Amino acid sequence: MTEVFSYQNGTLCAEQVPLESIAAKIGSPFYCYSKARLETNYKNFAEAFQGLNVKIFYAVKASANVAIIRTLAKCGAGADITSAGELERALHAGIKPDQIAYSGVGKSAEEIAEALQHKIHQINVESIPELRAINQVAGKLGVKAAITLRVNPDVDARTNKKISTGDLGTKFGIDSDHLDEAMGLIASLPHLDFKGFHVHIGSHVYDYEPFREAFTKLADMVRFWRGKGFTISRLDLGGGVGIPYDGQSLAPFADYAAIVRETVGDLGCELSFEPGRRLVGDAAVLVASVIYDKQGVSKRFLILDAGMNDLVRPAMYEARHSIMPVRQAPNGQQDSLVDVVGPVCETSDTFGSDYHLAGVGQGDLVAILQAGAYGASMSSNYNGRPLIPEILVSGDQYTVIRRRISVTEQIGWEEKAG
Repeated sequence: MTEVFSYQNGTLCAEQVPLESIAAKIGSPFYCYSKARLETNYKNFAEAFQGLNVKIFYAVKASANVAIIRTLAKCGAGADITSAGELERALHAGIKPDQIAYSGVGKSAEEIAEALQHKIHQINVESIPELRAINQVAGKLGVKAAITLRVNPDVDARTNKKISTGDLGTKFGIDSDHLDEAMGLIASLPHLDFKGFHVHIGSHVYDYEPFREAFTKLADMVRFWRGKGFTISRLDLGGGVGIPYDGQSLAPFADYAAIVRETVGDLGCELSFEPGRRLVGDAAVLVASVIYDKQGVSKRFLILDAGMNDLVRPAMYEARHSIMPVRQAPNGQQDSLVDVVGPVCETSDTFGSDYHLAGVGQGDLVAILQAGAYGASMSSNYNGRPLIPEILVSGDQYTVIRRRISVTEQIGWEEKAG
């Protein structure tokens, strides 16, 4: 894969745009996405499943900017949504309703009604009470709701526990002890149009064997319930395939595709996937400036103008991203280990320890890589900080796809009292 974040004439560029030229115009910090990387990631994902009946629903929660959704929609992606707000974003980005799947454990009656009125592709159902709720809403609207049933396969995804969803004890899906009840209810409720099953074992899974275990259980389930007279035409295999972060290794994506073919490829079902991180994770960097270069008793700290409110993954998931100087250090320049931290008043506001960043000091720019997934979409205004810009680069041009949202503007959103 062609590297889209690379040094050109000593400065780090996104495609052909120097990141320091963007910073000079709009200030820091900011997110910068590569359109070419988004397109390449989608193409590589889709081509891995050539010959199979496949739909790809981009997991909007990973990066919900309308311009990002629209870019992937033009590549052929649908949308995997988890709220009415994400439904609105997907539709605004140009995704057709019949290319939208609705996931999530807590869909309200109003959200279900909106999804059904738009005639989306399917609702992925997470619980027995939700089956009843969807049937009731669909009955009031005089429609049948296309659904898949999310099953909990009791598989350890071997990822961070905060993003592991396929083992018992999590809030997700129907476990085996309640599957008979759920299937019996589906058969009895007149406003449900059962299409098949859905499974999603977790996020940032970089060991593919848990997928094999889950998909094997899913294939057995399909054969069993077909034997009971159920028509099963769709399997939603979720998302969760990881990307290499700093120092991590990942098996070739072809290995994952081979597991899909070996386990469920011969069932005659429409297969769908919900990639998020895989499409956008390595397509963006977070660019920040060093406010202070602080030497402590035992550690040297680079204190950035970006914090955990801008990129929460290191604080929330102990994630480690690659970090690069925007201005390349001369060959042979000595470096020392530094901790890269933010300005927020939390000890957890750190991007990581013991980075080699030669030539970086106060006033310099750094780029935090692999920042496209769960970066801007999880950002906040904690500590009274502005929401930072998002930039989309294409070739030698860039577009501001979200401007900086000042604190003054945020205050204007609030109810005036007194």
